[in-house]
Amino acid sequence: MQILVTGATGKVGQALLAALADRWPGARVRALLHNRDLPARPGLETLKGSLADRSVAEAAVQGCTHVVHLATCKETPDDVMDVTVKGLFWLLEAWRTNPAAQRFLLIGGDAAVGHFFYDHGGPVTEATPHRAYPGCYALSKVLEETMLTQFGIQYGIDWCCLRAPWIMEKDDFRCSLSFGADRFGGPDWAELAGPAVAAEARRTGAIPLFQDGAGTAIRRNFVHVSDLVSAICAALTAPAARQRLYNIAMDEPVDYGEVARILAETRGLPAIPIRSGYHSTWLSNHRARAELGWRPHYDTRRLVTESWAYARAPDDPRRVWYPG
Repeated sequence: MQILVTGATGKVGQALLAALADRWPGARVRALLHNRDLPARPGLETLKGSLADRSVAEAAVQGCTHVVHLATCKETPDDVMDVTVKGLFWLLEAWRTNPAAQRFLLIGGDAAVGHFFYDHGGPVTEATPHRAYPGCYALSKVLEETMLTQFGIQYGIDWCCLRAPWIMEKDDFRCSLSFGADRFGGPDWAELAGPAVAAEARRTGAIPLFQDGAGTAIRRNFVHVSDLVSAICAALTAPAARQRLYNIAMDEPVDYGEVARILAETRGLPAIPIRSGYHSTWLSNHRARAELGWRPHYDTRRLVTESWAYARAPDDPRRVWYPG
């Protein structure tokens, strides 16, 4: 077994490398790196380059039996088509002629169905149509999923796609609720609330109580990195996962009203209601639970309490490689 991991230096990539070593100790792993490095470890080979370069993609897949494709771009119009879209095309072109090829696993995102930008009228399942929100990132997620399924139709490759929502670890969730400069991801609470309310929130440590236009607390989907990694390990070799798409999320979405109650109870923090034009969504993980036997271990309370309890060591500075 030889596994290619693209995007190996990211949050998911580094957690996955550790999990692969535990799950398949004899497996060889090749990590494709772009502009960051990894420490050496037994059984790990590294390759540097950009997927926009066809020769890099060809060298990366050579001899591999499995691929976990994590590399992507966010809202970077100058790079997204060359790296995300063309990069996947070059990988798949090389993969379909690779005699060792067994399974190509893509990590997609709920941006492909528009997550909270649209009112879906019910749970989002794997049958929900693609519906990108404005911007290049969501469009790239739609194009990735479409291209992967078409390569399955055209060439019969064994693919699997895990569609994940926002991926959390350490103090990510706490920073996602910040009114300050340490805010991680969107929405921009300070912009929605206005400067006076944001200043008061920073003074008191208040959190946003995210609401829809009717004043109902929004539900939004998240997944902890450890739960996503366990799903990757399950899907990498499961026979049922051949040419299947799975939503990989917490059993229930995070309810911002529940978050406010937990933090009032455990930390004494106030909450500031913030109305928006966004909508609640529920990314159903039923198929993954039924077909892969996978279960997430994080719920809202665990996500909140662990994030607020996390204390960074001096050698563990917070680095945000992309804004959300």
